[in-house]
Amino acid sequence: MKINPFKEKPVDIDKSYDSWGKMSAYSYDKKTASPYTKTRVILMNGTEFEATWFTHNFHRHCPNNEIRRELAKIRRREQQQQKIIASLKPLDESILETTISYEQLAIDLTAILAKHVKDENVKNALNFALLEDFDHLYRYANLLQMEHGISAKDIVKDYTEITPGRPTISEHRYPEDDIKKWICNNLADPYTKLVVSIITAAEQQTMNYYMNVGNVYPSMLGRQLYAEIAMIEEQHVSQYGGLIDTTASWLECWLMHEYVECYLYRSCYEDETDATIKELWHQFYLEECGHLQRVAELLYKYEGKPWQSVFTCGGDFPQLLKFEGNIDYIQDVLKNTVTITADREGFIRVDDLTEESDFYRYNSMVNKNLGKVASHVVIEQYIKKYGKDYRSERSKNPVAELTDRTVDNVNLGRVLTN
Repeated sequence: MKINPFKEKPVDIDKSYDSWGKMSAYSYDKKTASPYTKTRVILMNGTEFEATWFTHNFHRHCPNNEIRRELAKIRRREQQQQKIIASLKPLDESILETTISYEQLAIDLTAILAKHVKDENVKNALNFALLEDFDHLYRYANLLQMEHGISAKDIVKDYTEITPGRPTISEHRYPEDDIKKWICNNLADPYTKLVVSIITAAEQQTMNYYMNVGNVYPSMLGRQLYAEIAMIEEQHVSQYGGLIDTTASWLECWLMHEYVECYLYRSCYEDETDATIKELWHQFYLEECGHLQRVAELLYKYEGKPWQSVFTCGGDFPQLLKFEGNIDYIQDVLKNTVTITADREGFIRVDDLTEESDFYRYNSMVNKNLGKVASHVVIEQYIKKYGKDYRSERSKNPVAELTDRTVDNVNLGRVLTN
């Protein structure tokens, strides 16, 4: 069945605003909720956050007060939507427990998008960052078990493995190497356009979360780990945000934002197992259809462009996003690309770089003292306390250098071997 948000009956924006009592009415149970209910909540919170900041930036660069009033009106409801979604997280879920779900979202969302996207440049960028988020989950899981006695497997269940990826210490790259070639909306297929917007919003949400909660984490090691990984998320947001078409107008970008929200809410609705949250996703989907159709009117009014000029395939959704485990796919990417790093618009194996390269120069600069690198220290301390690291593996790690559970490998992907 084809689904087209441009053809849905719109919800009147002025009738969608909620009272305070409706903005914190329900939270999921952290012990019984599906891991993917949690990831959907994080994804949509980040999507609304991106929508809010995009419209604020549009507002600040727009000389037309009529358009700015339209921005304010839609943004007000999307701010309410974000507050409702944020309240779905229960009070008894700690910062670090939520972090495990953040990383599970990053891993499985990235893998799902990478498996289905056709654009090779986008696929390579997704697969590259995938291994880094995969390693972040491993580092945070060891901290969670060591400091709180909580097994991260109880959060991610059997959908996602917990084992080393590209070591976080190897992920610190020179800033210029995160800048990639953007897609062209006129040439890209609808799914590719969705992918770059979705992954940018999701990674930005992770970056913002770590930036804001890291300094309130109760241990110094935890604070340092959040700070280090937040810097990698900065790199990811630069990479992904750089994939978005830079030539689209502000109104075209706004239309794309609303379309992404429609697509994700509909996907969440189809996939959700919590009945109360499922109903919420459907409500927000219909509201976003109203937002989308209103922005389409504005695009035509102020730029003379029909919405079909942006969605040349007619506006029907491509395949909806469905969360699922991706263990085999991730193992394959890990086995074949763990020693790759970014190199300007492309990617390269670290052994093909020279010692004078920007990667080696920058990585050795920030990792000058290994005893101060939190992502390494957390594993080192865990091994010292328990004899081996914390993992949840379906099978042995496919990278031989990462199979030893009594040592944290700080050389893989960052030290020349030839």
